[in-house]
Amino acid sequence: MSNRDEPRREVERVQTGVRLEKRLLKVLKGLAEYLDLSLGDLLEGVALHALENKPPFSAATLKRVADLKRVYGLDLGAADSHRLRER
Repeated sequence: MSNRDEPRREVERVQTGVRLEKRLLKVLKGLAEYLDLSLGDLLEGVALHALENKPPFSAATLKRVADLKRVYGLDLGAADSHRLRER
C-alpha cells in the first residue's frame, strides 16, 4: 500500500504569522507552485520530514530548488541558520 492509498488524517490547522528571509520565502513559494502545493502544505511536509530526520525532497526537486535559489539570489544555507540578523 502506497502513501496515496492510505486513509487521510484529519488535523486542525491554525493561522500563524511567521517572518522569513525574503529570498527564502520566494524560493519556498516557487517550489510550492512547482509541486502544486500550498506554501503551508510544503512547510508542513518539510517540518514533518525534518522531525524524523528524513530528507523531504527527491534529487529532481533539489535540482529545482537549486534553480530557484539561483533565480532569487538565495546564497544562504543550513550553516547560516543560527547566524541571521535583521538589518
